[in-house]
Amino acid sequence: MDDIFTYVGTLLWSGWTGLLDYLAAHVLLCLVPAFVIAGFMSTMIPKEAITRFLGPKASKWISYPAASIGGFILAVCSCTILPLFAGIWKRGAGLGPAITFLFVGPAINILAITYTGAAIGFDIAFARLILSIIFGIIIGLLMAGFFRKEEKVRSDEMEANGAFDQTAKVKPAVWGLFLMLISVLIVGTLQVGLFTNVFASITLPFDMNSGFGNFLSSLNLTFQGAVLIVMLVVIGITAWKGFENILDGFSKWTYVAFALIGLTILIASPSENARSLVIGLNGRLIAEFILLIAIGIVAHRSFTKDEISGWVWETWKFVKQIFPLLIIGVFAAGIVKVIIPETWVRTIAGENTIWANAVGVLFGVFMYFPTLVEVPIAKMFLDLGMARGPLLAYLLSDPELSLQSILVLNGIMGKKKTVIYVSLVAVLSTLAGYLFGLIIASV
Repeated sequence: MDDIFTYVGTLLWSGWTGLLDYLAAHVLLCLVPAFVIAGFMSTMIPKEAITRFLGPKASKWISYPAASIGGFILAVCSCTILPLFAGIWKRGAGLGPAITFLFVGPAINILAITYTGAAIGFDIAFARLILSIIFGIIIGLLMAGFFRKEEKVRSDEMEANGAFDQTAKVKPAVWGLFLMLISVLIVGTLQVGLFTNVFASITLPFDMNSGFGNFLSSLNLTFQGAVLIVMLVVIGITAWKGFENILDGFSKWTYVAFALIGLTILIASPSENARSLVIGLNGRLIAEFILLIAIGIVAHRSFTKDEISGWVWETWKFVKQIFPLLIIGVFAAGIVKVIIPETWVRTIAGENTIWANAVGVLFGVFMYFPTLVEVPIAKMFLDLGMARGPLLAYLLSDPELSLQSILVLNGIMGKKKTVIYVSLVAVLSTLAGYLFGLIIASV
């Protein structure tokens, strides 16, 4: 009985620490801006601005390449792309191009592709890049074909409501603010010297060898990470009070929530040495500060309170719809990682078979990792004896499928569409890994 309790405690602890790590290190500089951008697109950008290029009536020769380019520009992880996908689909993008955008976005992160080449081999990196684009378009076309009747009804309804009216215009301030919001996302995630180089540092007056420091270490948290988790909790409380009834007007809680969101992004920007408690002030902090100030000025001067209220409300709806599912999925993924023994990698995926490639895809589903983290994990699999075919299958599926992504997609587009999308990704990734393994074996 004691062994059972110990094992269950280990599982729960793994899920809990995985969740803490996710909240501390992965959410703030990518997911929070993504929610804001999705709410902005849903409110400020007229449907025709999207449907002109991505709508069901747009030429396939325009809509699918445009979706691929859009996914490449916003090269983010799977959880970050979800609210963006929901935003463009809600604004009238065709199901096929929206699915292409959903698939390609997290798959062709330029940093992940480069890192893959350096750590594992450029054969894998090149195959990952090319196949992600091809698969994104194929899956989008298949999804559009499978649900063409539903899309026809949806398209007719939107056309009757004027969604495809090409006469409507977007005021320049909308595009200006949109670019600023995109810049917040890019600056927060792009790992280049301009943003990461430290120009000054601050040593915090805390002792990591103290009881509190040891407690944080036991949770695999830095001091900065702990502060960010606390900030997220406070933001959740103030946002609930300030955003839930935002359409009735701004309250003091609304302004407090705005301030806390901006402050939290700034706290997340500096680098931190976990052992020495040295906070590195870098270019990312300066860039984010300037962008946040500029966004506040443009929003205040160029948009009415009603327009901003609509923007905040749409963002808050996305958060309530998606974020709880992400939390559940991340916690569950942390538990599953303990259940799967590492020795299975050698015995099941050590050869290039269809079954081994299918297992690689399953690893991508249940062993979800944030963007870039999947590369050292893949290197670990390779060192443990995984064949290169199944390894590619894993790298193709990991950015696209995860427990939390599947849960969220089910909430956004329904069970039937989600099942077919997940099946297509799994089947194509499995076949790609198997064929890739055959090709490199014959070279």
